[in-house]
Amino acid sequence: MTAKNKKLIAILLAIVVVMVVAPFLALRGAEFGGSDDAGSVMVEEIKGETYEPWFTPVLENMIHGEIPGEIESLIFCLQTGIGVGVIAFLMGRFYERKKWEDGKTVANADVPDHVRVSEA
Repeated sequence: MTAKNKKLIAILLAIVVVMVVAPFLALRGAEFGGSDDAGSVMVEEIKGETYEPWFTPVLENMIHGEIPGEIESLIFCLQTGIGVGVIAFLMGRFYERKKWEDGKTVANADVPDHVRVSEA
């Protein structure tokens, strides 16, 4: 490895360390809440009365209690993974279809008209 590569690797590692550590330092003492909590607090501030949800989540009705945060995160990650998988599959199909169609037209361009087989 050359000195130039070692210097580049050291700089990139330093950037990664800064990117990992900076959020922890910048967000010291910050409090995070869900968007549901923020929405209900805002409604209470505007209307001046306590907010009652219209319904309870389906899974909470099924287990007769509140869903643990870890399970909610797991379900959200699973939903995200399925969505990304579907999008990646469709993008791959479109890419391969385009590549196949481009290849088909290029292959037919070199063939004389009297030899070309019609596609049904």
